[in-house]
Amino acid sequence: MATPCLRALRCGYADAEITVEGRPALEGLLRGLRSFDRFAIDPGRGAGALLQRAHGLRQRRFDLAVMLPDSPRSALGPFLAGIPQRAGYTRDPVRHLLLTRRLQHVGRPGKHDPIPSVERYLEITRQLGCDDRGTELELVVSAESRDRLSERLARHGVDPEQPLLVVTPGAAFGASKLWPTEHFAVACDRISAELGLLPVLSPGPGEFDTARRIAHQMSRRSIDLGDGEATLEDLKALIERSSLLLSNDTGPRHIAVALGRPCVIVMGPTHPIHTAVHLERQRVLRNPVSCSPCQLKTCPTDHRCMTQLEPERAVLAARELLGAAASVTSRVTSRLTSR
Repeated sequence: MATPCLRALRCGYADAEITVEGRPALEGLLRGLRSFDRFAIDPGRGAGALLQRAHGLRQRRFDLAVMLPDSPRSALGPFLAGIPQRAGYTRDPVRHLLLTRRLQHVGRPGKHDPIPSVERYLEITRQLGCDDRGTELELVVSAESRDRLSERLARHGVDPEQPLLVVTPGAAFGASKLWPTEHFAVACDRISAELGLLPVLSPGPGEFDTARRIAHQMSRRSIDLGDGEATLEDLKALIERSSLLLSNDTGPRHIAVALGRPCVIVMGPTHPIHTAVHLERQRVLRNPVSCSPCQLKTCPTDHRCMTQLEPERAVLAARELLGAAASVTSRVTSRLTSR
């Protein structure tokens, strides 16, 4: 969701060398984009990592740091590195001291009213004098990633022409975002039977047991890619190859949007406005309970926002999305034939 912001920065600072800093896994995710020149790895948390980060930033002699996260930690490294201009949102006294170009959160005084993250990030670049260059999410899939995926699927006996339902059943945010495994299993079985898609389970680190439970609870064939091989760069290729993504409200959702793939999203504790962009090919399913959105990582009660969200709704959403795509293809084919 930061890619529109990166495009705006690239156009607004055409002669600048732009470095993106982030966790190591994100380097492969963003690889191939023309909106930045280099990727710098954030060494993580702790005093030693903070000093290492500040030293690395100081050596590169940056003129401007743009902080997209709101945490004091994200701004502390650039502050200690002596980067002269430091732009971002100020939400507490510490952030206020660490920034030189401060933006106030949109909304009522004293409140942090939710707005889409894409819009929040673009507001920073606007304040820096950069014009928008569209709100489309953008990612690039390399030929090498496609080749690795083809070999991997072939090892599992997947026909190259087989339509895939990619399933990402985990959530780094916390357990509150997790749809029950039995719901995933029922939805996958139904979508496979009705729409002819082969479910491919693609868990992230720490999610392998979740994927295995789903596969065990299913009655139809599925492929479990929880072997620890895949990176986010490989996940891009898998989602690009898919006909549909079924996911909790997590990062793979935004990969699908960036690559133009339809997705069905089950959402519980988080506020839908944060990610309400490019919803044309998405179906965001929520259970309207009074305690949602709570933004809690772990549910303190009965997790009704997810447990009561029935698998049938995901099946209906998948049918609707793929039916709409088939209808568009049919209309285009008919128009070309009539000519």
